Amino acid sequence: MSEVPDTLKYTAEHEWVRLGEGGSSTVRVGITDYAQQALGDVVYVSLPEVGADIAAGATIGEVESTKSVSDVFAPLTGSVTARNEALDDQPELINSDPYGEGWILEIEVAEPGELDSLLDAGAYGTLAG
Repeated sequence: MSEVPDTLKYTAEHEWVRLGEGGSSTVRVGITDYAQQALGDVVYVSLPEVGADIAAGATIGEVESTKSVSDVFAPLTGSVTARNEALDDQPELINSDPYGEGWILEIEVAEPGELDSLLDAGAYGTLAG
């Protein structure tokens, strides 16, 4: 059974979103435990550059595993404010700690209303089975 923390929001494409502290409009994004288990051993991660403008639903990178390559989709519209540089040398962090050290990027959210379209843990848990 996959871990689905109650404190996060989710997409149907298996990304998670951690809302900013104290009402900040910056969110942290990664792929879920379910997604990393389905992928298998992650060997490479391709990420957008800091400063890149992204649109909700658009492909923003790839996660490559020993089994396949999977697109990463933007959960929200905004601008990339940080990327997890540790993944360049340690892509396996996505497998070992998908909700912590394996985060992918941070986004300054342009359309806060889009947060309402994300799934809560219960809805995502049902989707991910």
